[in-house]
Amino acid sequence: MNPSTHYDVLIVGAGVTGTALLYELAKFTDLGRLCLVEKYDDVATVNSHAHSNSQTIHCGDIETNYTLEKARSVKRTAYMVINYATKLPAEERDRIIQRMPKMVLGVGAEECRYIRERHARFKGLFPRMELLEREAIAELEPNVARVEGRWRAEEIVATGTADEYCAVDFQALAQSFSDACARLDRNSGKQITQLFSTKVESIRKEGGDYVLRTNRGLLQARAVVVCAGGHSLLMAQEMGLGLEYSCLPVAGSFYFAPEALNGKVYTVQNPNLPFAAVHGDHDVKERGKTRFGPTALMLPMLERYNRSSIREFFKVQRFDHDVAAVVWDLMKVPDIRNYVLRNFLYEVPWLNRQLFVREIRKIVPALQASEISYAEGFGGIRPQLIDKRARKLRMGEAKISDGGGIIFNMTPSPGGTSCLGAGEGDMRAIAEYLGARIDERAFEQELLMGHEDTRDHEDPATEALATAV
Repeated sequence: MNPSTHYDVLIVGAGVTGTALLYELAKFTDLGRLCLVEKYDDVATVNSHAHSNSQTIHCGDIETNYTLEKARSVKRTAYMVINYATKLPAEERDRIIQRMPKMVLGVGAEECRYIRERHARFKGLFPRMELLEREAIAELEPNVARVEGRWRAEEIVATGTADEYCAVDFQALAQSFSDACARLDRNSGKQITQLFSTKVESIRKEGGDYVLRTNRGLLQARAVVVCAGGHSLLMAQEMGLGLEYSCLPVAGSFYFAPEALNGKVYTVQNPNLPFAAVHGDHDVKERGKTRFGPTALMLPMLERYNRSSIREFFKVQRFDHDVAAVVWDLMKVPDIRNYVLRNFLYEVPWLNRQLFVREIRKIVPALQASEISYAEGFGGIRPQLIDKRARKLRMGEAKISDGGGIIFNMTPSPGGTSCLGAGEGDMRAIAEYLGARIDERAFEQELLMGHEDTRDHEDPATEALATAV
């Protein structure tokens, strides 16, 4: 083993989660030899790419599937992204995050009642969030409140903010983390290596270290973190870990319409459906277009538009009677069964527009099928996990570890928004395992303070640190 290939920590996957962790380890710990490997030739080419997600910073205020406690946790991680980006030069900041209106819309008496009750419960956590009656909605999103100049027929109310950082290009964010690490490599005295076009073929534990076989030779590290979506589960299972899980990949597709919204409009989620409700987004990359979606289609692949990942899916799917029982239980729920059927039809040319426009009209009632188009090449895959022991679909984030120095990350929730929050957890776990030191003051000043102060002021240690600063 060549000593130049031996690292303190090696990260697999250069999406926004992997690059965020590399940045946090490089900036806030005293670990001196770090490496990131990526099988593609650039950062964020899969699910973190702007085409593969809804470009949303999920704070928990307009996501109706979040409990108050979940929203509190999500808010902290979301503002870590905003605090980081708003400290950058304006040109770089504006490539990463954008301000625009955002709201969750209630349509009809039942949903409107729910929105009013939810606003009362959540306004303490989100003091800038307003209750928006139809006149206020019309000021922010006239195409939502009016049809040909007249008020829409249904009762509507929303809760949201008129001007907030809520849109993000996760690919640009990942590139910013990568660029910052390249500067630290040049100027800090640390070795921070980023290897692209480097595919990890296997991982094994050898003594106290981990050895990775790649298409460019062997790499060795004291600790490893894998941030590779569904491939994280594949790599874990090849090491005999995470065998209690199977994978249910859910693909999301989108539709484009002419510029119909000024910001983001979410809808109330059906509690019987484990997938996101349709929303409309002012696209940050495709100028002059509004993107609607996502649909949710179960596809047998770990990466959208990558046929070679079909074979890899069947390796991690590990179909047996426990997996069949979970799928059967899901399909027994009428709302889920009908939802799955509709989403298959949303992929059928011509018919898809006729059907999906009915979903969109809940947000923009005047839209016609002829005005929307299927967004070819847009949409990613989220590998939802099936817990075979518990016989249930496991929503949100999952981590697998050997109890030592290797961590496998899957399905971070809520997506790229959690990149720095998930990275913090991994940073702390790795630092404890390796006996490394974390610069808590620098971490707080950069990621927990700035645009929004998300420090826990009830923690005496945090208060003492704030006083010292």
